[in-house]
Amino acid sequence: MNHINTMFFFEVPFSKLFLVVLWSFSTVIISLVNVVSLPNNNSVPAVFVFGDSIVDTGNNNYIKTIAKCDFRPYGKDFGEGNQPTGRFSNGLVPSDFIAAKFEVKKLLPPYLDPKLKREDLLTGVSFASGANGYDPLTSKIAVNNCSHLKPYNQLEKFKEYIKKIQGMVMSREVEDDYNLDKLSRMLEEVKFLPSLKDKLTFLGEIEKKGYAFRDAIILIKKNKMQELHGVGARRIGILGLPNVGCVPFERTIRGGLKRTCSDADNQAAMLFNNKLSSQIDILGKNFPDARLVYLDIYNALSDMTQNPSKYGFEVADKGCCGTGDIEVGFLCNPALKICSNRSSYVFWDSFHPTERAYNILSSEVLDKNINKFF
Repeated sequence: MNHINTMFFFEVPFSKLFLVVLWSFSTVIISLVNVVSLPNNNSVPAVFVFGDSIVDTGNNNYIKTIAKCDFRPYGKDFGEGNQPTGRFSNGLVPSDFIAAKFEVKKLLPPYLDPKLKREDLLTGVSFASGANGYDPLTSKIAVNNCSHLKPYNQLEKFKEYIKKIQGMVMSREVEDDYNLDKLSRMLEEVKFLPSLKDKLTFLGEIEKKGYAFRDAIILIKKNKMQELHGVGARRIGILGLPNVGCVPFERTIRGGLKRTCSDADNQAAMLFNNKLSSQIDILGKNFPDARLVYLDIYNALSDMTQNPSKYGFEVADKGCCGTGDIEVGFLCNPALKICSNRSSYVFWDSFHPTERAYNILSSEVLDKNINKFF
């Protein structure tokens, strides 16, 4: 019997969400995306994504936060060009490639988009929000440190989504093949891909607070995974931390005059990933009805930043925007010049990879782990 595999991505996802990014030139996405062959003839009717700025497709456009990028030069290569959408990149982000990879749709819309149509909800959305992390401090900073503003809660929005779909079924707004029984099975087959990538706050706090803080974040992530399981997630992929000490911003701030990678940050990330991987193994034994898979992105990005020519890149220590040293978010703005050879850069701004780098990294992560979810 074939299973219904809805895809979710947290950098945490919903039904069988996989982190996949393939290089594409502006509008020609599908033609350049190789469709994944799922084991046992599984199909993927929807993709849902959770996470931070890496997979935010525009939710922050509708949230009061300083973490925005709905302006040029962001979106330089999106669509016909120069179309900022709230994606932290020069073009597409992993969420879009995931949906295209599994032949669901070309672009994954943000859940908060008021123009969402019924079909958008049924085939998946992104709940991700830039600077929206597991450490409550991260979200507090992102909303300008205003205590009266409620941080954006992705899991609560997901629960809201479920109620919307149930309402559509009950009111017969959905086709017969989307009945409550199918919806229930779809939710049971959800695959979530959680990750912790709020680098600016997170890594700094790890270094300051050491093991106590790292263990606290691990506990928060454990509770999140348990909550995801509680609302129906059975295929959960957990994306670890990358080598954040090698992103351009960290090189500038912590790398000295030569802007070398920050060993302290990378060491903290490795320690965290080891702890996280062990915790996932333990949780997997507690949830025999689920598949929990740790997804390593650290080694993939580390190899790319240390050996850029191996992947066809020329620049791995600077972003394409401005000087490439510190520009990100509002610091990467229309007043700055950007590089002309964007496909030669690993990073778009001082934190976020280019569309092409996302492509390679995502394929590396997915191709090595896809069978573990079935």
